[in-house]
Amino acid sequence: MLKVMEDQNKKAGNGKANGQPNGHAQQGGEGDQTLTTRQGHPITNNQSMRTVGNRGPATLENYQFIEKITHFDRERIPERVVHARGAGAHGYFEAYGMVGDEPIAKYTRARLFQEKGKRTPVFVRFSSVIHGGHSPETLRDPRGFAVKFYTEEGNWDLVGNNLKVFFIRDAMKFPDLVHAFKPDPVTNIQDGQRIFDFISHTPEAMHMITFLFSPWGIPANYRQMQGSGVNTYKWVNADGQGVLVKYHWEPKQGIKNLTQIEAEQIQGKNFNHATQDLYEAIERGDYPEWELLVQIMSDEEHPELDFDPLDDTKLWPEDQFPWMPVGRMVLDRNPVNYFAEVEQVAFGTGVLVDGLDFSNDKMLQGRTLSYSDTQRYRVGPNYLQLPINRPKTHVATNQRDGQMAYYVDAGPAQNPHVNYEPSMLGGLQEAPRSGADHTPYVQGHVVRQKIDRTNDFKQAGERYRMFEDWERDDLIFNLVNTLAPADRRIQDRMVELFTQCDEDYGRRVREGLEQARANNQQTSGPIGATSANEGVKEAEETGHPAKPY
Repeated sequence: MLKVMEDQNKKAGNGKANGQPNGHAQQGGEGDQTLTTRQGHPITNNQSMRTVGNRGPATLENYQFIEKITHFDRERIPERVVHARGAGAHGYFEAYGMVGDEPIAKYTRARLFQEKGKRTPVFVRFSSVIHGGHSPETLRDPRGFAVKFYTEEGNWDLVGNNLKVFFIRDAMKFPDLVHAFKPDPVTNIQDGQRIFDFISHTPEAMHMITFLFSPWGIPANYRQMQGSGVNTYKWVNADGQGVLVKYHWEPKQGIKNLTQIEAEQIQGKNFNHATQDLYEAIERGDYPEWELLVQIMSDEEHPELDFDPLDDTKLWPEDQFPWMPVGRMVLDRNPVNYFAEVEQVAFGTGVLVDGLDFSNDKMLQGRTLSYSDTQRYRVGPNYLQLPINRPKTHVATNQRDGQMAYYVDAGPAQNPHVNYEPSMLGGLQEAPRSGADHTPYVQGHVVRQKIDRTNDFKQAGERYRMFEDWERDDLIFNLVNTLAPADRRIQDRMVELFTQCDEDYGRRVREGLEQARANNQQTSGPIGATSANEGVKEAEETGHPAKPY
């Protein structure tokens, strides 16, 4: 496959194969393969956003990142670029009024959490990430777990995945990550070589790869999988004091995962099994339930830890930062119309209510721009006027017009001539403060740098050793199947990375690849697939002839 790609690159010449005009001038030191922006600016650092210090926060003038991510948001029409395949349901969140054994007001003033038994309506969308809207729900892929809370203070979106870590820690790399996992732009087939070509240069992904290629990469269904906010957020109390927080959803139904072979057998019978399972469970009154737990950490750099707490590729140790329950969620009503609700629901990591705030997490800050920008493109600038997205509370803005404006977001007594603020002619007015502002201190040079404490392999190795034997066996089986057709250089680099996680981990992958080479094993197709090539041949050989009509 690599040789074919190299030949195609040679044929492409100076961009002729891509329809680019000839004769572009190049600056000193540039070559045909020099990466640039679409403005023609050579890119000297494609790894990191511009941030205040290496931990963040990000700066608004991140032009290179903004150009890259906003174009990425518009790559698919009208289907979501990621999380296209989804299922959803309505329900409610019930607060405990406490965090562990302490009143929750000590940490956050968000109203939905304060009162024991207080119920807030929710809509939840589960999804797979990489593949299209009608792809099988048995494919190896992270699963999205997004919750929209319709609170009395407006909407709060907690947007996350089933797995609690991620592949990368800087939003600059998100388009590259997804491009590598998406089907090849020439063949339109997911290609493990492309994936591991990228991953071999991304050692922080080893923790996520260890999860993804194990049975945890294929949840049995949506009801029996965990959820996580993945990013680090903040809680803010009435005094404006902030703490770092991680969110975890734990299913009361228990957790179940599938091996690759089990998933392939299920796929042959029903490629909609997870959507059907969720819908039918709710219809028969078997309402799925999750408990929401949080981990809390003081808002500091924490030099005593061997990782940065804002690093999305890491877990916070539970023995140091215990999981504390704050409420439960029950899903008890199916959508009336899939398109109007599940397809048009729009989430964003920036959709927070008072008492919730952003951390300097570079992935979170990049997602906060990208998610809502995607919704304005995909659904339209007035997507928040759709019933599934509209808050269930007072809405009054000075925003007007735009494509598909259904009504004016005006206050009941607002002067219709005044769509600005301030005004003494009956315009909208600012709301009173509910507490002191949270004012984190920020100081540092604006740089393009990676965080200091990367520690890319420790937690991946710990996870490998924590797996049960059958989970480790499936992990090695899936990695070898996916890496077997890849270029030898990519195989060797991945073995090196696995070995740095755990010596046995690397040894088993190396031995598996040696055996695959001896058997001339060349399985290609969806990641982890056991016999994709055989499937192509079998379709031709066993197909029944028919006469034309």
